[in-house]
Amino acid sequence: MIKPRLLYIIFLLFFAFESFGQVPGFFMEEEQNRVEMQFISNNNLIILPASINGGPKLNFLIDTGVKSNLLFSKTIGDQLDLFYSRKINLMGADGKTVLSASISPNNEIQMDGVVGRVQALLVLDEDFVELERVVGIPIHGVIGHEFFKLNPVRVDYDNNILTFFRENRFRRKPFGYKRMKMTLENGKPYVTSIIRQSPGPTLQAKLLIDTGANHGLLLNQETSEEIVLPERTLESDLGTSLGGDLTGEVGRVRKLTVGRLRFNDIITSYPDETQFSDIIIETGRLGSLGSDVLSRALIIYDYPQERLYYKRGRAYRQPFEFDMSGLTIRMPMIAEKRFFIEQIRSDSPAERSGFKVGDEIVAVNGIPVEFWNLPDVTELLRSRDGRRVKVEVHRIIKDAKVNLVKDLRLERQI
Repeated sequence: MIKPRLLYIIFLLFFAFESFGQVPGFFMEEEQNRVEMQFISNNNLIILPASINGGPKLNFLIDTGVKSNLLFSKTIGDQLDLFYSRKINLMGADGKTVLSASISPNNEIQMDGVVGRVQALLVLDEDFVELERVVGIPIHGVIGHEFFKLNPVRVDYDNNILTFFRENRFRRKPFGYKRMKMTLENGKPYVTSIIRQSPGPTLQAKLLIDTGANHGLLLNQETSEEIVLPERTLESDLGTSLGGDLTGEVGRVRKLTVGRLRFNDIITSYPDETQFSDIIIETGRLGSLGSDVLSRALIIYDYPQERLYYKRGRAYRQPFEFDMSGLTIRMPMIAEKRFFIEQIRSDSPAERSGFKVGDEIVAVNGIPVEFWNLPDVTELLRSRDGRRVKVEVHRIIKDAKVNLVKDLRLERQI
């Protein structure tokens, strides 16, 4: 599939930082009511530039779905001269791969007008670059619970603005917003929703709010016997994460109600059971809400009061769509803007059009890839049933590079 894989980052270890006489958290650098920061929106993920201990700006994913801050590259950590207190081992998302990491306590993370003090970082010993190959821009790490825990934060997907408010800013409901109860468990936010399946019973579901995943709705079948697969599904790779990819099926849920927000025909992921299923079951959640749903609203996360405020965004009524080509496209290296076909879904328009794994895409609709961003190509290939897209590829045949032009007709398969 060409739609970038869902970005799950699963951390089962929440390390303790050392106390240095200062409250850990993120704070405004000056006394004011709010600080607005422009974020990069890529596949509806929130990517914010930040520096560590006065170093160069790096791109961090702002992720409500994790508790710990993470740096993907020990190479960068060493260049920043980080202090490491100890090493640990992490189990990868596939339940088999073991990842080693170093803990760096007491760092300062600087943003525009906001600073994170006494911040611990989990630094991977082997550089993790898979997210870059999927989203098409460098992602150096993740900032999680610490960013939200002391102050309300508004995410405006319409204008790509993240607003950091002063503490206790919302004693009353802000004008135009609705209020919803949110619970925090182990640093992660949860809401209750109503899910109308077809087939299957209506579910009252506890869901994790996960801004770091670009799915719409995800349901873990092992958490409830009442979760029923839709009649039409596609087998798919669902996500790339630390230490392994997630696989499963994709279908549609008839209706999702969260507060007074109502969504119809939501693309829904059903991951295969993993080694971590027992831990997911223990949380009591049935799944998670990702950015394909969250980006359709303006949301204020108020962790201290365990509530959120929301109102409809510009994308509220847009239909949910899945990849209609059957292509999975990756960028091997960010430094070189080259798009390669990594996978082709069976019985898909791409397979019928004669694409091959390893083909290099050099132009789309006559426009060279130098003028495309990977998310824009992704959006095009899930845009409209029946749309025709011309894709020019280079293919190696008997050690010779052959130029081919493929006529791809998009097809809604779920």
